[in-house]
Amino acid sequence: MRRKRGRATGAPGLGVNGAASLRTQGRHHSTLPPAPPTPRPYNRASPDGSPDRFPALNDPAPALRVSDLLKTYDGRTVVDGLNLRIERGTCVGLLGPNGAGKTTTLRLLLGHTRPDAGRIEVLGFPIPEEASRARASLGVVGQSDNLDPDFDVYENLHHYARYYGLDPRACRARLEELLAFAGLEDRRHTPLRELSGGMKRRLALVRALVHDPVMLFLDEPTTGLDPQARFHLWQRFRQLRREGRTLFLTTHYMEEAERLCDRVLVLDRGRLVAEGAPQALVRAHVEPHVLELPAEEIPRVGLDTARDGLRTLRLEETVFVYARERERLEALLARRPDVPARLRPANLEDVFFALTGHALRD
Repeated sequence: MRRKRGRATGAPGLGVNGAASLRTQGRHHSTLPPAPPTPRPYNRASPDGSPDRFPALNDPAPALRVSDLLKTYDGRTVVDGLNLRIERGTCVGLLGPNGAGKTTTLRLLLGHTRPDAGRIEVLGFPIPEEASRARASLGVVGQSDNLDPDFDVYENLHHYARYYGLDPRACRARLEELLAFAGLEDRRHTPLRELSGGMKRRLALVRALVHDPVMLFLDEPTTGLDPQARFHLWQRFRQLRREGRTLFLTTHYMEEAERLCDRVLVLDRGRLVAEGAPQALVRAHVEPHVLELPAEEIPRVGLDTARDGLRTLRLEETVFVYARERERLEALLARRPDVPARLRPANLEDVFFALTGHALRD
């Protein structure tokens, strides 16, 4: 009996450790289906065929644990005494200005760089000593897609699945599920050169899911995408989070961190300077109301920080004025209502300014 192409029924799902299959609605994928049932544990074989331990979602151990991590290059400390603990099933964001040590930290966590001191455990495996075993249960989406330009959409997934030794009988059904999750069923035989940037990023994401990892490292996964493509990827990240996967995210987009992350880690000059839930960090480090205006307009509004009791921060040609009472900023604007200004609630970017003295892209 010939199986219909498209939706896979009774096939291994996308969920970790045997979660139910994802379903798609029609030919459009701007919204995702409801969250699958609670994942059930199942046994997998090691990629090299040897007996191995694959972390399960019900494992009480943290997904990641780092103690006193140190890395230097040419006498310059890049990661300085870093301590982290990430629980299973959470989304954690790593923020920092350029040169803060984010890339080095990721390389250390994945076992690509050896630390000078400290201890790393990922999914219970010591890193870098057992990095290859840990990577069997990790998915990585880098800043660049790293897709094979000689293969079409389906071939990129199929060859990656062969690398991980997936059972050929189950491979086709699984790849159909991944194509549906990415909204790329109609593009399965499309060459990469004909894909949009958003499609390539979705393909890179599902390629990282081929081997059913329990933890994902996402390194600036939406950089360069338009708002709609970014929103579609956010939906998929939320779905993965609902399935119980652990997400470790680096991003330059404050809105992305605020929408997706349970906790945010702020890194500066290799040190962890703050961590916590996004809104908790805002409440702890900055006043709740912010007025943005061009620096050249400060004389026109007659701002006197000592007299007005307001805190200011200048970054290039913009001045940020902070206050605990919105009315104080409204009164400042009332002096010259024609001044181009923006009054808004404080956000993670203001926390970043306060803690590092940098704009995020500095």
